Amino acid sequence: MKIAISGSSGLIGMALRDYCASAGIDVLRLVRDKPKDRRDELFWDYEHELLDWTGLNGCDAVVHLAGAPLTAGRWTEKQRRKIFDSRVKATQFLCQCLEEMPHPPATLLTASAIGYYGDRDDEVLTEESGLGEGFLTDVCEAWEAATGPARKKGIRVVPMRFGLVVSSRGGALPMMVRPFKLGIGGRLGNGRQYMSWIALPDLICAMQHILDHPELSGPVNLVSPSPLSNEAFTRILGDVLHRPTVLPVPASLLKLVLGDMAREMLLASLRVQPARLVESGFSFEYTDLHKTLDIAIHANGF
Repeated sequence: MKIAISGSSGLIGMALRDYCASAGIDVLRLVRDKPKDRRDELFWDYEHELLDWTGLNGCDAVVHLAGAPLTAGRWTEKQRRKIFDSRVKATQFLCQCLEEMPHPPATLLTASAIGYYGDRDDEVLTEESGLGEGFLTDVCEAWEAATGPARKKGIRVVPMRFGLVVSSRGGALPMMVRPFKLGIGGRLGNGRQYMSWIALPDLICAMQHILDHPELSGPVNLVSPSPLSNEAFTRILGDVLHRPTVLPVPASLLKLVLGDMAREMLLASLRVQPARLVESGFSFEYTDLHKTLDIAIHANGF
């Protein structure tokens, strides 16, 4: 198998590259910097619509992970545009290139997010659940719709709706650990909001599972089957770190400092289930958060 990966320098992209190397899967990296005559790199620039799609010939699948970070700061208008364009416009351009290919890759796995569902209290959410409300839901809706040209071409398209990825290699966990190490960790707001998470190794195995199961098409939730409230997540994290969890962060303070980002990413309740993965026979290795955090944190000496 040979796959092309965009966003290959991010947390998930690097883990996928490591997995491919160990599994004997050839990787072609889509890169934004001019490659230096490396045969495993292909230059692309969605802003200027630059991509020689002939370089994708021979690829069995494309895994599209590129996108600006959601947690880079307060969502100013400039940051919102960057978040939107780096996902929607980039995906649309890539899919238009795939549409032009006489013999395109059979499968496109593209990143999305459980933010699609919006703040839903304690409602159990599956891939059949409807669209929510908010900036993130608007981004996710347009993001997934941007794959239209690929679907029109007959390519199997799977938008992967990621939950909180638990890994010591990057992402949210190192940022979550810092206040606990200072003894000021605590729940966010009232702590009742659900957090849907997935261990990085399970996420990578789920991606391989999707590639291996052509009957899977359309959105797939990449979360563990064990979502927890923020209060429970906080308590477990504090226990693993041997730190107190007695200083809650008021929702009003989070909204004041971070605005809509706090409202939609830190305080929104998303009780999501991986219904389609489970139905297709995928087996999770990491369903116990305490064990998952213990492995992730102490493996890197946090």
